Amino acid sequence: MANKFKVLIIEDETAISNFIATTLKSNGYMVLLSSSGKEALSMIASHCPDVILLDLGLPDIDGLEILKQLRKWSSIPVIIVSARVNEEEKVEALDAGADDYITKPFGTSELLARIRTAMRHASQNNTIQNDKFSVKGLSIDFGKRLVIIDGKEIHLTQIEFKIVSLLAKSQGRVLTYDQIIAELWGPYAVKDNQILRVNMANIRRKLEKNPAEPQYIFTEVGVGYRMVDE
Repeated sequence: MANKFKVLIIEDETAISNFIATTLKSNGYMVLLSSSGKEALSMIASHCPDVILLDLGLPDIDGLEILKQLRKWSSIPVIIVSARVNEEEKVEALDAGADDYITKPFGTSELLARIRTAMRHASQNNTIQNDKFSVKGLSIDFGKRLVIIDGKEIHLTQIEFKIVSLLAKSQGRVLTYDQIIAELWGPYAVKDNQILRVNMANIRRKLEKNPAEPQYIFTEVGVGYRMVDE
């Protein structure tokens, strides 16, 4: 299945680029390489990759600027691959439209899993059109506004349902606090994470067997929330 997919690696460090390329090729992916921002933007337009692995620290154009330019015309899944560990930079990249963020150094298994998740997320529009979502005993019927766990209907408030639905429709992808707030309360809403945290605490009490060890909705500390992927 992987050999249907083309991955563009935008990375100026040759050793890292070659390591990633070798890993992907051995797992059946087609690989394209770019070491600069200008070249990368040209290759994206001409080769239409299925997934992009983007380093933020490029020599000519900052990776974040490439992402912002790309998002003006394309929804190709982008996974940030960076040595930068600052949470604010992660949030900025995710808010700008990145699908995921992986920090160097990383293992091959983690990288491959992130790519598979990004691909599933990209194809989820077909699933969501069915107006239903299901994972690990949790079922959501978006049209009927029903949430069911192991056959039992769970009552959520309107805001709680919107939060759960938003995360479910972005399954496996981190949504930042600001993204969720803007989606629910509008782009000019006060960026107050407290009201979101209160709602999430209520959601977990209703959905999780043990709210302290959630199995459905995970917290990316300082960044946002992610719905469990299969």
